[in-house]
Amino acid sequence: MQTKQTNIYPAIDIIDGKCVRLTKGDYDTKVVYDDDPLQMAQYFKSKGAKYIHIVDLDAAQNPANHNRKLIADIITHSGLKVQTGGGIRTEADLENLLTLGAFRVIIGSAAVHRREEVFHWLQKYGVDRIVIGADVVDQKIATHGWQRVTDEDIFDFIKCYTTEGANTFLCTDIAKDGMMAGSSRPLYKEILQSFPDVQLIASGGVHDMDEVGRLREMGMESIIIGKAIYEGKINIDDLFGKS
Repeated sequence: MQTKQTNIYPAIDIIDGKCVRLTKGDYDTKVVYDDDPLQMAQYFKSKGAKYIHIVDLDAAQNPANHNRKLIADIITHSGLKVQTGGGIRTEADLENLLTLGAFRVIIGSAAVHRREEVFHWLQKYGVDRIVIGADVVDQKIATHGWQRVTDEDIFDFIKCYTTEGANTFLCTDIAKDGMMAGSSRPLYKEILQSFPDVQLIASGGVHDMDEVGRLREMGMESIIIGKAIYEGKINIDDLFGKS
């Protein structure tokens, strides 16, 4: 039974300054939904959203090719609490986004390859400001904009970070992403059973309000919804208008 509030994060993925969606993380499947991500964020705000999930897909591939100014504009002018990630490889990247006013910053590839540094960031900036990205292919951790798959099991990965105090994890089953065929509830259930104190964020495959309800009942910390909103599978008024 759900015992806590589950927050809804509409998703904005950015490539070349535009609002896009991919399928299974494949950049060749890019579909542009809006030329103005700030305007899209403001639209979500007008519909009742309190949070937004922003991924800089350009920076995820190449941190030097980032959309940081645009993300800063969204943080400043959307009126939403912004959770953002993509290409956060250094402490300077993290500190910059937190200074700009990001609500939370997602650490993905660096959490896999630069652990001692990320452990330090958790202590320095606080576990409530950092989300550890635990994105998977067949339960193996994926990095670098999902373009590389490691040999590390997600449960070992989460255990490593909970030992260091991390408490918020974003898990996307890449095979589900953009498919609108249901999320990885069995995997999420297993994670929550193994780590009952973890704050788990669901992402990928959320395609209708029934799915949203099931994830809420599981006690997810939050749910990220992207393509289903853009494709009209989920009416945004159903997400926020009656809450």
